[in-house]
Amino acid sequence: MSDQTFKVMIVDDIAANLEVLEDLLSSKGYQVSAFPRGDLALSFAFQNPPDLIFLDIMMPFMDGFEVCRQLKQDARTQDIPVIFISALDDSENKVKAFTHGGVDYISKPFQEAEVYARLQTHLKLSQNQKLLEAYAHDLESIVQEKVQEISDSQMATLIALSNLAEFRDETTGSHIERTRDYCKLLAQYLSQDKDYHNQITPAFIHDIYLAAPLHDIGKVGIPDSILLKPGKLMPQEYEIMKTHVNIGAETLEHVLSQYPKNTFINMGVLITKYHHERWDGNGYPSKLKGEEIPLAARIMALADVYDALRSRRPYKVGVTHEETMNIIIHDSGKAFDPKIVQAFIALEKEFELIFERHAQSKPLI
Repeated sequence: MSDQTFKVMIVDDIAANLEVLEDLLSSKGYQVSAFPRGDLALSFAFQNPPDLIFLDIMMPFMDGFEVCRQLKQDARTQDIPVIFISALDDSENKVKAFTHGGVDYISKPFQEAEVYARLQTHLKLSQNQKLLEAYAHDLESIVQEKVQEISDSQMATLIALSNLAEFRDETTGSHIERTRDYCKLLAQYLSQDKDYHNQITPAFIHDIYLAAPLHDIGKVGIPDSILLKPGKLMPQEYEIMKTHVNIGAETLEHVLSQYPKNTFINMGVLITKYHHERWDGNGYPSKLKGEEIPLAARIMALADVYDALRSRRPYKVGVTHEETMNIIIHDSGKAFDPKIVQAFIALEKEFELIFERHAQSKPLI
């Protein structure tokens, strides 16, 4: 991140505070604008939006809470991170600052090193969010273009959409092939169960085979620095990674709005959004529990985890089939639908064969 490219606004009615912060940030290469009054700062921000704002609370004419409220109501400034910096150190005002849209709170007297560290952190978060939104916008445009070109061919649409996720990660192609085979295998087995006989029809099996490759399409909206990171994600990075389910689902929902009778895209929405939910309700994004989770997503959840555990990545070795079985069985009733786990146990040899058969597969093209 280049400090020189960012504009920072400071709003404080105490001249000494303005001077200290302005000197600190200017010395680090930031473009600084300083204002002793909130109304003056608002007028400037609406015309020249900064990248981040340090905002005092107790000021004449207009306090910091009102300044922040107006910033968040205007489309030009609503996404600018606001860090409150105030002598008010009680929890009530801190909570009020966050409810008005602040991203952080620094108490006076402040330490320059703390101010600078928090500034850098929130600028990085803001830039990542903008990048994420740009990726999502590009993703929707690409999907619309692809679907328009091949709107009469479901399989061609499937391959085009799958490629969007695939080109970001060279391991994805084999994963797509294997997971769709696992899903079809599980669905066929479960269709023989009286509890699923009416739900898992031949059409369901057909659709889950076509829709399964779409489950991680939203990862095209995740920055490379996170998606391809060779190691454990930091908590903030993991929260960004988790957004792939909503990015993918929203993209497919837009496609579905144009082709509402397309059953495999409809199933793709459900799989994409909910395949990281857990049977015990501790998954994401909606913390659905048990049969609240769509059946297709419950099937994909097990298929996805099996393949992820078995697969070798730059940051981990693959787990053996036997170890993977033990992990999935242990998580029956926790992460996974117990009935789907029982189906997996019955089909475990077929799972192993599918993994070995596609171990060296090339990506779908």
